[in-house]
Amino acid sequence: MKKRAGLFFLLTLITLFITSLPVFADDKTPANEFRVGMEAGYAPFNWTQTNDKHDAVEIAGQKNAYAGGYDVEIAKRIADGLGKKLVIVPTSWDGLIPALQSGKLDAIIAGMSPTAERAKQIDFTDPYYESHLVMVTQKNGKYANAKSIEDFKGAKITAQLNTFHYTVIDQIPDVQKQQASKDFSSMRVALSSGIIDGYVSERPEGVTASHVNKDFKMIEFADDKGFKTNPEDVQVAVGMRKGDSDVQKVNQILATISAKERTKLMDAAIENQPSSTDENEDTGLIANFKQILSQYGTLFLKGAGMTLLIAIFSTFVGTIIGLLIGVFRTLPTSENPVARFFQKVLNAIITIYVEVFRGTPMMVQAMVIFYGLALAFHIDLNRVVAGLLIVSINTGAYMTEIVRGGIFAVDKGQFEAAQAIGMNHRQTMIKVVLPQVLRNILPAIGNETVINIKDTAVLSVISVPDLFFAGSTSAGTNYMFFQTFTIVAVIYLVMTLTSTSLLRLLEKKIDGPSAYVPMDEEK
Repeated sequence: MKKRAGLFFLLTLITLFITSLPVFADDKTPANEFRVGMEAGYAPFNWTQTNDKHDAVEIAGQKNAYAGGYDVEIAKRIADGLGKKLVIVPTSWDGLIPALQSGKLDAIIAGMSPTAERAKQIDFTDPYYESHLVMVTQKNGKYANAKSIEDFKGAKITAQLNTFHYTVIDQIPDVQKQQASKDFSSMRVALSSGIIDGYVSERPEGVTASHVNKDFKMIEFADDKGFKTNPEDVQVAVGMRKGDSDVQKVNQILATISAKERTKLMDAAIENQPSSTDENEDTGLIANFKQILSQYGTLFLKGAGMTLLIAIFSTFVGTIIGLLIGVFRTLPTSENPVARFFQKVLNAIITIYVEVFRGTPMMVQAMVIFYGLALAFHIDLNRVVAGLLIVSINTGAYMTEIVRGGIFAVDKGQFEAAQAIGMNHRQTMIKVVLPQVLRNILPAIGNETVINIKDTAVLSVISVPDLFFAGSTSAGTNYMFFQTFTIVAVIYLVMTLTSTSLLRLLEKKIDGPSAYVPMDEEK
């Protein structure tokens, strides 16, 4: 039974690995590729869909996932002009500039404004779109009839993090400036629930929001009634690395796209986005769930597979790390001065490792390892490999302490008895102590597995295509946040309950029957 259970676990891990192979594609840029970063969840500039309708471009490392939108159309023309193949790399907003600087991207085409602060970090091309700021509020809310920003006096207003939209909020008199939101999906949910009274956006996004959600209204302002901005603030440009020689080439390509054609591309993007073309009015909540599952069910399943792969692999590797370190820490102090010195050094390194990874958030670790290594040491990790590494090391730090407690729980008399019959330290640990430790820490291993299933969501900061990332990109496109994340929550719950049940069955198998019957009595 134990062999069968081990074989089943191995086959499961291999299956998850094979189904996830496409996302292990190398992040390095081949000479014939033009790798473009975007959120793929900021309609109508960019979004995610599950087919190639309207000539959408397949997203790198993901099957049945395509990017569409105004940014994608601009990226196509630039790639064609450069004579390269367009590759869309979905990247969280906060990770776009670090990914570009570290060489994981060739360009950022994501509705990004060429602000002065950003220009210190990267170069920008000439603008490929120009818009103006609007306010999105509730259609039947207190501020639905606002005509100027002064009419939002005292309102609770927010904008996206790390954008100039957030800075202009201060121009509203007595405004209750709320914490900046990570993305537009968060702001739309906050507005729907009444947590905020409105958010600052650009006109194309405002048109989309008010068109898809009939409870939203876009407020446009006259020139003397709206936000005061610099020309570059309302422009959208292509971001490229400092000193990139292709900047001028891209400018020449953009110059061939007339203002009329750009307007036509944006109008087509607003019309073709999935949240618009697939809209079913007055269909009810159940119909909305069915619609989401039919559109993004495959994407959710692939994300769930990636989540399980990372969680199971990382828990297994983390447990091995914990066992190795736990055994090392039980080694008797060597009498050899040199060996004793290195033993102390390794103990110090292990202590630092445990304290650092237990004392810092995994999201911060992900940013440092994925982007920091590329920037500082030019170590270009694949994002999925980075995710496996991050969660494994993090789990190992926690499992180290769990294993240490498990070893201390074994009675000292058993160590002495093993030594009395001639066992050395290695034999004592392998044959006497570790079997008991594994049984004692099995509930903790199960708990770590459940935690890892949930904590993979933080890897969205480096755009690992797990379940949460799939939910975020789909919600950013279909605007049905409650329904989308309810489905995501149910999938998470199924995965955690299933893993907990399997581990409990394993515990019962290891424990054996509650009462043993002597063989003589059986006869």
